[in-house]
Amino acid sequence: HYLTAFGSTITVPFVLYQALCIGEDGVGLSQLINTIFFMSGLSTLLQTTFGIRLPIIQGATFAFLAPTTAILEQMGECSMVKDNNVTIAVGSDEHREIWHGRLREVQGAIMIASLTQIIIGFSGVMGLLLPHIGPLAIAPTISLIGLALFPAAYDFASTQWYIALTTVFFITLFSQYLQNVSIPIFKYNRQNGCQKQKLFIFKLFPVLLAMLLSWLLCYILTVTNVLTDDVNGWGYLARTDTNPGVLSDAQWFRFPYPGQWGTPTASIAGVFGMLAGVLASMIESVGDYYACAKISGARPPPVHAINRGIGMEGIACVLAGAWGSGNGTTSYSENIGAIGITKVGSRRVVQVGGIIMILLGCLGKFGALFVTIPKPVVGGMFLVMF
Repeated sequence: HYLTAFGSTITVPFVLYQALCIGEDGVGLSQLINTIFFMSGLSTLLQTTFGIRLPIIQGATFAFLAPTTAILEQMGECSMVKDNNVTIAVGSDEHREIWHGRLREVQGAIMIASLTQIIIGFSGVMGLLLPHIGPLAIAPTISLIGLALFPAAYDFASTQWYIALTTVFFITLFSQYLQNVSIPIFKYNRQNGCQKQKLFIFKLFPVLLAMLLSWLLCYILTVTNVLTDDVNGWGYLARTDTNPGVLSDAQWFRFPYPGQWGTPTASIAGVFGMLAGVLASMIESVGDYYACAKISGARPPPVHAINRGIGMEGIACVLAGAWGSGNGTTSYSENIGAIGITKVGSRRVVQVGGIIMILLGCLGKFGALFVTIPKPVVGGMFLVMF
């Protein structure tokens, strides 16, 4: 479940980091990645224990990206030059205060807007709206979220179209044409001894496998100097050595905590803009609750359970805002698909996946590793996912 959620979770920091003015601060981006993994794990534990209580992974939501980008655009463009024409060094305290301040504005908007979700969930209003939320409401909402994010996909993919399209090819090949190809594995237990089982690896991890293969391809093209080493040349960002110091500079252990970027701030315009993301995320989650129950073999969730799930999701969004992940939280439909493939609908399995997210979110080197993924590889993933 953790590996299945990997693609969506890592997407949000890569979409936001330029608008946040993190820029080339690889360590700062790695800290944001660690925070969002940590919050995904914590939100999953809260939802599966106290919320809807279904085996459903919680993670970063694309619904918050468009309003977040709008808030950051209102704050002006990123400037690394002070009034006396002195350039601010990347990764310096002054630079980090710039993106910390922008992130604090997003934090406040998420926290206040998410209070609406808590009220709608725990007051029972969501139950009254359920008869009016069908496929014709959910499908356009999800589609519009993806279409709104396509500029980010284009920006990343255009840094080296051949690599980006190779990533698209791999994802399409694994998810559409090799999905029924299995790899034999062996399992042992006392009752039945050694048994042969099938692992549908391409259906479970199409995004992860495609990114790893494209990443490896970029590494080979880097060490053989096929890709240009000119910083301003087309295709340079496909190299795997553009962030050479991020792994060594990142801390081995860093515990994300509330207010790590400072005290959150908020504006009225930002809060109302974020409400759109909150409402879209709620509609998306309702569909996921029914799908998860059906695939897990459980009864359709009663109205009070859905109200509780939406309310707990709101609490998780408030916590995500307090921690400073730059995003909220929602239910992951791809992990519901993983239940259908593995035929394991246990909450304990999903909760262990959440614990793994929390632990890896505290490892600074883990987040820094993802910063080394070449931009066109991420762009190819964006093109398919969005």
